[in-house]
Amino acid sequence: MAFAMLNSWTGLLRGLQVVLPSGGSVSMIWGLLVSTIGTFAMALSLAEVCHVYPTTGGQYDWTYFLAPPGSKRSLSFFVGWMASAGWIALVATGSSLGSTFVTNIISLWSENYTAERWQTFLIYFGFTIGALLLNLFAVRLLPLVDRAGFYWSLAGILIVTITLLARSSGNYQPAQNVFAEFVNETGWPDGIAFILGLLQSTFGLTGFDAISHMVEEMPRPSITAPKVMLMAVGLGASTSLVFMIVLLFCLTDLPTVLASPTGPLLQIYYQATRSMAGATGLVIFNLMAMVFATQGLMTVASRIVLPFARDQGFGPLSKSLREVHPTLKVPVWSISFVSAWTVIFGLIYLGSSVALNAILSASVVFMQISYIVPIFLLCWRGEAALENEQRVWSLGRFRRRCKRVSEA
Repeated sequence: MAFAMLNSWTGLLRGLQVVLPSGGSVSMIWGLLVSTIGTFAMALSLAEVCHVYPTTGGQYDWTYFLAPPGSKRSLSFFVGWMASAGWIALVATGSSLGSTFVTNIISLWSENYTAERWQTFLIYFGFTIGALLLNLFAVRLLPLVDRAGFYWSLAGILIVTITLLARSSGNYQPAQNVFAEFVNETGWPDGIAFILGLLQSTFGLTGFDAISHMVEEMPRPSITAPKVMLMAVGLGASTSLVFMIVLLFCLTDLPTVLASPTGPLLQIYYQATRSMAGATGLVIFNLMAMVFATQGLMTVASRIVLPFARDQGFGPLSKSLREVHPTLKVPVWSISFVSAWTVIFGLIYLGSSVALNAILSASVVFMQISYIVPIFLLCWRGEAALENEQRVWSLGRFRRRCKRVSEA
């Protein structure tokens, strides 16, 4: 589920329009490696906590357990709000990226087509409602949907990379351009441009805590959840790196890619395949990956809203948000709450696309804050904070090193 929901190799594409002129291949490849190191260090630290405290609240529960007595409530509520806001914004990114793929396909086939904001919003709304209906009325099918998403994503990256390499044979970019060409068309200093690109790389790996919010629905959560957290980062990073390298080798005309109304991804596909049908066929893998990912993101977001509401994290709304429907066996109000905010973010897009992009980018910041607080508390309190007679895993002397890498 974690890999199907993160879909890192597709998720990274949300910022392709930003990262290409903000460092180019250097940000895309080396920035991804930097993000991977930092994210894996965070995942290691949080997996150790999850092993001892496998709770659905995840990082906000862990903050409560690790914080000093006088600040347990305030710190855990702060982290709970950060995690909730981050996850709800991540749901919006799934609908946003999916709707973008649809309008890009239309632009490819209709030369004079220009997507109106209301048209993009209706597609965005369709993605959100589809995820809502699946989470409300098809909960028993969700494990099958997640499994299908996993295999679809793996098959997709395999088919897409092989097709791109085969169709671009003899017309690859030089290795120098792929691994060492720094592009800065932002107007900012090179360092700032690289950081902008780094933000997009980090986005594709954000959300590895997903499985920790589903521990009530899995066997042996203290063992399974930490393993899955680390596997999600490892698999997401490796597939993303392979995909980005292949994409850069097949990118033959950067100015055209940046200026294309079809968006950079579809234009790269078109440059490689030299066929509208071929490019469309490839981007369908990314589009369907977002269909699977959006419903998974909504599932996890609702599962962090639910325990936070049990602890009165949403004030007067908590009474409704913590209820589980007796017939459907799902937290109807929590799922609806997530969906409502996702739609509200979409309505913001009708007024300003810049405002929506700022909200979606903020999801990375919110999530990183929710990760770093329990990591800091763990390192501050040390080994004693995780005393458990059944504990079988510890970072030991590597804990502080992981903390330093995470904070960097």
